[in-house]
Amino acid sequence: MSVIASGTSKPANLLTMVVLSRGKCGLSTCATRYLVAMSTADLLVIVTEVILRRIRFRYFPRSFLDITPVRCVNIALASAATDCSVWFTVAFTFDRFVAICCWKLKTKYCTGKTAAAVLPTIGILLCLKNVPFYFTRTPALFIEGVPWFTKMKPSYFTEPGWMAFDWLNSILTPLLPFAGILLLNVLTVRSILAANRVRKGLKGLNKDEKRRDPNLETRRRSVVLLFAVSGSFVLLWLTTVVQFIHYRSTGTGGRWSESVFILGKVGLILRNVNCCTNTFIYAATQSKFRQQVKEALMYPDKSKMVQWVQCRDCYALFMVCRFLNPSKCTDGLQNDLMALSLTEISRNERPEGATMDEIK
Repeated sequence: MSVIASGTSKPANLLTMVVLSRGKCGLSTCATRYLVAMSTADLLVIVTEVILRRIRFRYFPRSFLDITPVRCVNIALASAATDCSVWFTVAFTFDRFVAICCWKLKTKYCTGKTAAAVLPTIGILLCLKNVPFYFTRTPALFIEGVPWFTKMKPSYFTEPGWMAFDWLNSILTPLLPFAGILLLNVLTVRSILAANRVRKGLKGLNKDEKRRDPNLETRRRSVVLLFAVSGSFVLLWLTTVVQFIHYRSTGTGGRWSESVFILGKVGLILRNVNCCTNTFIYAATQSKFRQQVKEALMYPDKSKMVQWVQCRDCYALFMVCRFLNPSKCTDGLQNDLMALSLTEISRNERPEGATMDEIK
């Protein structure tokens, strides 16, 4: 399952980042930045949690990554990436809630500048919050004086400071985001239903009329995207939340029964699967996103390639297409892409009235 998640999520999230960053999917600037940030965080989760921990331990059971300090760093990075993935989803849900329900606040909050400020702030705070994870482990054994593997410190389960940190970590991920997304979706649904009744009454729309309201259609697409993303998050994190509530309410400590252990492993798998679903959600709900992906993979002609390719994302886009459609992505095509990219950039950066010889 980890191999499937890794093999699916890496190219999917990379493709999503490239496509959305072009800004041609019909989404607002702020929504695009939130979605790109979510894809980036999901990719980091797959790298740190799935590849460097699950897959690596299965196929390379003993490597330098098992040295205690390296393993502690990877544990902290995996936790930070998971938190960022969760809270970026919360930030996106709140942004869409404001855009749909809070018209006065929309013009001030739902902007690219706000997203550019919110996302780094969330990321920095969550990274700082996960620094203590580095100090929760001790070496499991020493081989020739080198510390290998890790185990939890006994004091983590007894000292008040570590117990408070464990509760804080559990509340911040996933209880508070889970409850927040559910609440925001309920409020959004209530606002949409009320607004639709008022709009239909003002426009004289009733059950017998078949006229289409373009504003309602636009809102519908936005709402479908919001509910698809947040609904997927809620469903795939539900098992983890149930396992956590059962663990805390029964007070079993470290004495897990077989059924609770299986429930925890299923929850972990579903959490990792959550990092693979957003690309398919965008493809299913956004027609412009599908069109942009199709153009990226098919390359109908070189004139459209120039519109797609610039130097900074040429190689990344080529590698994604080579993975998904190797028969159409040859080395010759890569050279053509680079040549077209450099030509386009030279044309854009050329001073007015200057010639190519002068630039050279």
